[in-house]
Amino acid sequence: MLDIADELSRWCEQGRDFAVATVVAVGGSAPRQPGAALAVDSDGTAIGSVSGGCVGA
Repeated sequence: MLDIADELSRWCEQGRDFAVATVVAVGGSAPRQPGAALAVDSDGTAIGSVSGGCVGA
């Protein structure tokens, strides 16, 4: 989450609407660990990642 915090702060200052997904737990092997985050704004701009790239759009 900290890796996208600066950009989220800018989005807040700009008044952009967005949603954040955060990995809170994993079972077994996982490409990203708890704390990984992905944010998407209302225009579809995304920052961060909750996958290892194989399911990214």
